[in-house]
Amino acid sequence: MIDRDLKRSLGQMVKGVQVVGAAHDGTVRAYCSHWVCQVAFEEPILMASVSPKHDTHGLIVASGTFSVSVLAGDQVAEGQYFSYPGRKFRYLAGEYVEDWDGLPVVPGAISYLRCEVFERTPMADHDLFFARITAVREGRLNEPPLLYSSRLGWRVTGDKAREPGTSIRDRLLERLAALPDADLVDADETGADEAPDVATGPG
Repeated sequence: MIDRDLKRSLGQMVKGVQVVGAAHDGTVRAYCSHWVCQVAFEEPILMASVSPKHDTHGLIVASGTFSVSVLAGDQVAEGQYFSYPGRKFRYLAGEYVEDWDGLPVVPGAISYLRCEVFERTPMADHDLFFARITAVREGRLNEPPLLYSSRLGWRVTGDKAREPGTSIRDRLLERLAALPDADLVDADETGADEAPDVATGPG
């Protein structure tokens, strides 16, 4: 069993909420996830962590394809519905699903991605599916995304964390410019490894 403190700490990690769907031989399934993320930039690649216990898992394995619906902040009901096994409710809520080129997606989502799997990696109690994005469909792109964490529950993306016109990068450049020339020593001259580029955001 996972350590209590570790579980509480991991539970503070807030992530976007998606619905992952798949279809094969006439069977259509989808489930709610916050374990989908982009893992490459120049070539658009997603990673989806999927439990073999989900009905959707077997359909992804069989078809090699899945869809991703990025949920908006006003789609908590859809997120909760797809968080439970569909068979529990006998797949009652057909209004939460529509077809997009043979794959199930959630109506009214922010955006939609069609993904083709090229690698599957078993990882403890989940499988990691690495997939190329082969099609995209815009939805309500101006809506704030739905968020979730096991400690904080369902949330909606809110105010910006940084005020427009302010940047730590600019403040660091000002401090750098104020240093005497003697202090500006190249990393190569000190024998240190090459310094990484300054990152401007996550990724």
